[in-house]
Amino acid sequence: MKAEFVNPFYKATNDVFGNMLDIETERGDLGVVEDIVSGGMANVMIGVTGSLSGTIMYSFPEDMTLEIVKIMSGMEMDKLDSFVTSALGEVANIISGNAITYLNQENYNCDIVPPQIIIGENKSISMAAEKALVLPLKTSIGDFDINISIKEK
Repeated sequence: MKAEFVNPFYKATNDVFGNMLDIETERGDLGVVEDIVSGGMANVMIGVTGSLSGTIMYSFPEDMTLEIVKIMSGMEMDKLDSFVTSALGEVANIISGNAITYLNQENYNCDIVPPQIIIGENKSISMAAEKALVLPLKTSIGDFDINISIKEK
């Protein structure tokens, strides 16, 4: 796991949150987690394939998830229903797609697979790798984590 894989995800997240939501992100201190990741209330996992392989997991608190979808749709949301989770999955998909574009510019030939969404408090999720880098992000509507577990094939 290389720390250089973090910057494309941070840049892509900052771009998407800025352009889609008009929200700035502030990067926290990078951490490392082994084996099992503690998720938030709303988690989106996206696989990476190609010259890089692994998993990216975005973990959001419920109130932040509802606010993201409210900003996107203009509708007040009060629960994590299929509409909300689908919208959140799309946000994570766009971030991941942009990050992969940045990685491809660095000569990594990779792609993403469709997102899987996991809802529920106190979920512990295996990233199917020994370690993941945890990128904590702070915003005006809440804090969330991106867990990055990718490696070169």
